Amino acid sequence: MFSNMLGKMGISTNDKEKMHNELVERISRMNLTDMRSYINNRIPDLPVSADGLQEVLKRLLEVDEKSQKRYIDIEDMDSKIRKGLDLILSILANKKLSIEAIEVAIELFEVSKEMIIKYDIDNKQIYYSKIRESLNKAIEDMNKKSEIQRKMSVIGS
Repeated sequence: MFSNMLGKMGISTNDKEKMHNELVERISRMNLTDMRSYINNRIPDLPVSADGLQEVLKRLLEVDEKSQKRYIDIEDMDSKIRKGLDLILSILANKKLSIEAIEVAIELFEVSKEMIIKYDIDNKQIYYSKIRESLNKAIEDMNKKSEIQRKMSVIGS
């Protein structure tokens, strides 16, 4: 908080790497409820960051070595799938979303397309279109941000 008011303090790359590793470790131990709390910034000692959002998406995308299943699989209970899909929507709506996180979300969407469609048909939901629209909106927002940054750099020059 004080670094924002007083200016960015120099953080060494070693410290950044250590903080990133701690973030990855904490997220790797979270369940869907904990991840949702993190995304909604309800964990006091772990503020939401672009890296954290990306790591949560990676966690949902990765395949478990023992069971050879993803964190959210087509065979899971409907409640777990719904929580996972809601989590993806929350991440895509987050203001701290980065380009890298959007790329991981697109990959997750492509890999999980069959599961999402099956869940929508079985439960009369519309998560497929909601996620697709959220991805499009996130991409539009990122394009707007980059355009504003380009204009600011031209003005600043």
